[in-house]
Parts: sequence; structure tokens; C-alpha cells
Amino acid sequence: MGRHTEAVCRLCRREKDKLYLKGDRCYSDKCAVVRHAYPPGEHGQARQKFSEYGMQLREKQKARRIYGVMERQFRRYFKEADRRRGVTGEILIQILESRLDNVAYRLGLGRSRAEARQLINHGHFEVNGRKVDIPSYLIKVGDIIAVRENRKSKPVFKEISEDRGQQGTVDWLEVDHEKLQGQVLRMPQRDEIDVPVTEHLIVELYSR
Repeated sequence: MGRHTEAVCRLCRREKDKLYLKGDRCYSDKCAVVRHAYPPGEHGQARQKFSEYGMQLREKQKARRIYGVMERQFRRYFKEADRRRGVTGEILIQILESRLDNVAYRLGLGRSRAEARQLINHGHFEVNGRKVDIPSYLIKVGDIIAVRENRKSKPVFKEISEDRGQQGTVDWLEVDHEKLQGQVLRMPQRDEIDVPVTEHLIVELYSR
């Protein structure tokens, strides 16, 4: 499985927006976008003028980076969204939100999507009582996501419980911080998803 191995703060600077890739650091004055509000590199401070295609590409890259999805998988999500009935762009974001790593992050069981993804890979989570170690697993309404009983004593979960940061819970999820678990009450609506992405530009890009 491919993954990004470089400094993630450069990704936020490249998009000139907070993508919240490093948990609590993104809410502090240490955030790279706050300190350097321009793209990295020698020509980062030069004026940039994007073509229509360039703007569409930037929105797609931004969505990929927020959710930590590689290009091939992202394209599969788009095809699935396009197949379903409804507004394709909104359905695409909804699919991305229903990934297990994102849901664990939204429940506060990871301080960032990357941390939640790593914890899932290491086998710390279960869905409906069954171990799931696939971050891209798509949850459904009614699913219960929890830290496995024999992993709750791990120092990382103690740290997460003590430092829940500024990432608040969302209305479409029910969370029990004491039991380190949560349940999916319903699928989120677009206005409940706080990601800085203009999804109709992604639809236009893949429809070219």
C-alpha cells in the first residue's frame, strides 16, 4: 500500500489551507500554514494563476491528502459515487467520510486520520465485535466501532483519552469516551462535513 512519507505540513502549505493532518498541532500557532502562508519551494511566494484544469486538480489533490487516499483508490470512490443516485460530489465526500480511519478520527479515537490509520493497521480496532485492520473499510449505519478490549490499556489510548484536543464529535456519530467506542447513527450530510473542498470541481475534473 502506497503512502506519503514526506513532511505533511508541506502538503497543507501547497494547498494554502489547513488540512488538519497533524492533529492538535494544526490548531496551534505552530501550524505551518499560520507561520508560512505560501507554498513551499523556491517560487512559493510568487503570484500563481491557475487554469480551470489547475483549480480542479488542486481540489482533487486536497481531498486526497485530507483523507490519505492514493489516486487509484480515489478514482474508484469517484466511480462508485457516480454510480449512485444523487449529487455525485456530495456522495463522494460521504464515501470518504465513511472510511474506518476517518470515523475513528471523528470519534476522537485518533488525534489525526494518520494516527487512526496506523492504530487500525496495528489491529487495535473492531467493528461490531470483529477485528478490522483495514483503514479503508467502509462503515454503515448502526455499526459500532470500538478499541478492542485487550488494547484499551495501551499507553497511546490513555494519551488520547487525556488529550482529546480541539477535534469535536459530530452529530451523526454517538461516542462513549469511557468505553472508547462509538456508533454510526446515520450518514452525514454535506453541511456537516467540515472539509475545505469544492467537490463539484472534482466531478468536473473526472468528467473531462
